[in-house]
Amino acid sequence: MKHISILVPIGHSSVTNIEGTHQVFNEVNGICRSMGKDPLFKVQLVSISNEVEQRNGLFTIRPDALIKDIKKTDLIIVPAIFGDDAFDRNKAFVPWMIDQYKNGTEIASFCLGSFFLASAGLLDGKQCATHWRYANEFRAKFPNANLVDDKIITADSGIYTSGGAYSYTNLVVYLVEKYAGRDVAILISKAFMIDIDRHSQSPFIIFEGQKAHEDDAIKQAQDFIEKNYQEKITVDQLANMLAVGRRNFERRFKKATANTVVEYIQRVKIEAAKKSLESSRENVNEVMYKVGYNDNKAFRATFKKITGISPMEYRTKYNKEAIAV
Repeated sequence: MKHISILVPIGHSSVTNIEGTHQVFNEVNGICRSMGKDPLFKVQLVSISNEVEQRNGLFTIRPDALIKDIKKTDLIIVPAIFGDDAFDRNKAFVPWMIDQYKNGTEIASFCLGSFFLASAGLLDGKQCATHWRYANEFRAKFPNANLVDDKIITADSGIYTSGGAYSYTNLVVYLVEKYAGRDVAILISKAFMIDIDRHSQSPFIIFEGQKAHEDDAIKQAQDFIEKNYQEKITVDQLANMLAVGRRNFERRFKKATANTVVEYIQRVKIEAAKKSLESSRENVNEVMYKVGYNDNKAFRATFKKITGISPMEYRTKYNKEAIAV
């Protein structure tokens, strides 16, 4: 029987992550019993306090055990933890987690839980995911981690992470498959109506421009791109406009935004295309021309590269008129 420790952090964390994970793994035990088999998991809520308030006192969780009582566990679940003081309030978990990890325990974090793992040094040199909205902040704070903001699930050296919000369910099903097999994972995905084998959060990303930096010249370039995305904009044009050498401009742009200039222009154009596909009656070609593309093949390839799906699939997914047809 594998022991699963679901952390109950101090402060503001995702009660949904905690309860949802607890429910799914216990449902696996129920499936095993219905098949005449022994339960696979011992699932415990684990904390550093005997009673933990969540959501400003709206919920109170009484964990099954304290970390000092857990000598060995097989999997540690870290829910999303919110707040600038989240790490400081919960750093008592860290030595225990590191010691468990060194002794073969696997660790999974959901959404912003990756910030906690990275603060503990557990993501240095490892591939990881977090909520796409906080990707730039994560990269700035933890340059030694290998963030892949398009992925819903990552697995690297016994540490698993998931993308934003309710995508944690995809990682839970992934872990069920790892520990209980594909057949049980399919049963769980059907019971909880979770889309199995969904690996990308790209269709959900809203590109808002990375402006949380102090390079005013680069902000000017970003503003220009966002106001003139319908036009053909070149790197040389932007560099000349700012009276900056091309190589220096490209280096500063990449450092400030985590995108090359060309990538940024593409993402602004595709974000505009997404909004049109979500809300207008325009067909794909009309949207393509509207955002400054003339090559149908190039537009579709770039759209799919950024969102993970084709323009038509995106329109069908998010345009209510298309859904109603």
